[in-house]
Order: sequence, then C-alpha cells, then structure tokens
Amino acid sequence: MSRAAVLTGVGSCLPPRAVSNDELAAGLGSSDEWIRSRTGIEQRYFAEQGTATSDLAVGAGEKALKSAGVSAVDMVLVATTTPDRPCPATAPTVAARLGMRGTAAYDVSAVCTGFVYGLATAAGLISARVADRVLVIGAETFSTLLNPEDRSTAVIFGDGAGAVVLRSGDPREPGALGPFDLGSDGAGEDLISVSAGGSRQRLSGADPAADDRYFTMSGKEVFRHAVRRMTGSARTVLARADWDAQDIDHLVSHQANLRITHHVADSLRIPRDRCVSNIAEVGNTAAASIPLALDQAHAEGTLRPGGRLLLTAFGGGLTWGSAVLTWPELDRF
Repeated sequence: MSRAAVLTGVGSCLPPRAVSNDELAAGLGSSDEWIRSRTGIEQRYFAEQGTATSDLAVGAGEKALKSAGVSAVDMVLVATTTPDRPCPATAPTVAARLGMRGTAAYDVSAVCTGFVYGLATAAGLISARVADRVLVIGAETFSTLLNPEDRSTAVIFGDGAGAVVLRSGDPREPGALGPFDLGSDGAGEDLISVSAGGSRQRLSGADPAADDRYFTMSGKEVFRHAVRRMTGSARTVLARADWDAQDIDHLVSHQANLRITHHVADSLRIPRDRCVSNIAEVGNTAAASIPLALDQAHAEGTLRPGGRLLLTAFGGGLTWGSAVLTWPELDRF
C-alpha cells in the first residue's frame, strides 16, 4: 500500500527585534515609500547578537511538535542558507536540543527553495519507509549575510524560522503532500550568491575582497527567472495532481517580493486575493518564508480544512520547486 507524507503540525519563530523601513532607509538614501512600492515590505525581524539559526529553528520546531501532539520524530531536516557553522550541519544540533539525540538529522541547502526541497525529501523518506515522522524546518539568520550599504539587498531580507511535522498516511487524506516538481539550473549560480567562504574562494590563493563576504543578487534577472520558473513549476505540479488553477484556494509562494507573487498569480490566473502573503510583516526570510507564511495563515484562520494549497518557490542555485496539498484540520495555539 502506498504511503504519503501528511502534514500534521506547524509552527514558527521570529526574533523579538522588528526593524522598520525607516530605520534602514536613513542610511541607504532610500525611503519607506520606495521600499514598500518595490518590494511590498514594511518591516522585517533581525536576530540579536548571540542568537543563531539553530535557536530560531528550535523555537519553530518546538511549536510544530506541539501542534502535531508529538515529542519526537524519526528524522529532522533543516533547510538553511545560514547554518550555525560551515561544519557540522545545524540539524543534529537542533535535534539534540529538541530532546532527540540519536535521531537522524541533516541540512538541506537550496537557498529559498530549501523548504520545498526538504518537504520532497521527507515525503520520499516516508514513502520508502525510512521514516514514519519527519520534522522539516526552514530557518535563516539572513541578516548575517547582508551588506548594510547595499540597498538592493539590505531592505529585503529578514530572519526567522518555520516548521512542519509530517507523518505517514494515506495519499487521499487531508494534509497529504504531492505531487512535487523540482528543478535547478547551475548556469545561473552567480545571480544569487555569497562569493567568499567556500572551497572555490579558499583554493584560489587570493584573500577575499570585503564585499565577497556579503550576499549579492542580480535583481532584474532574478525577478525574471523567479516568475518564469515558479509559474512553470506550478503548472507542472497542477497537471500532475490533475487540478485546475481555478480550483486553488490559496497560493503560498516563496515570499521574495510582493510583485513577484502577483506576477506568478496573474500568470496562473489565480486571483490575487488568494495569495497568502506575510512579506509586509517579515520580509524575505529565504528558506523559512513558506512555513512562516503557512503558520501565520493557519493561526489567523485563513487556511481552512479542505482548502487546496499550491506551494511554489525559487532560489539561488538556481533552484525551484512546487507541491500541492489539501489543508488538514489542525489545532491552533
């Protein structure tokens, strides 16, 4: 009998410090109006000194486990671009702090698509009977990668974590994930990158320039690729599910930019009022954006049992991916 990964719990965690557009704009020759009009962002959250990605991941994981009514799982996956250290992976630390020493745990690195890749990985593990329950976390402290003088990136990204618990179940029951669509194109690796810190830079024989330590993004090219790739991936997964776009109750896309979300919705002919968006409140939180949006929409009562959801994301690599599910009945805390 086939097994599906069924969403059974959701949670999130944001650092306490909210950073307004006005706070950032003053040092960038920008304004609140400029930032809002181009990104849809009003504020974001930055982790304080002493807070690491694992701290936010643990906070989100605890809430997701509570939502699912369980204290342990068989596998912990952490999707992140900002691990606590280059080595070891952050996931084993998170698992241990959640009381699961001995549990299999590893990181997933696909930048902003990381959470969708993590969902697909977890679904495969459950389908193959490697695991019965998996905790998938997207967690980022992207503020650690930002050049505070680069207004093309400094105003966009924020820190946070979101998580879901998946269990084995019937493919026909509410919460069952799938089908999926995943893709990548490494020819675009320089469009979204941090040049310093990896083997290519370390083995070049040259010291990195100061700016090479920061995150960079070719905004116009990324915008174009994001819309095209998320739209194409979404169409593929809808066809595999035998769903029509008009049947979608909520589009939950990676919260990259509100204009990107609207372009994708328009291309798919999904009304904009069906887009789940929290980018105004939290900014672009990379791998954490979709689970953060899911948890917030669930807490607010936007997501109702039986609603059809389309998830889609695009990130560095270049990577992209999509999935569908019917929203299950979950407790709210």
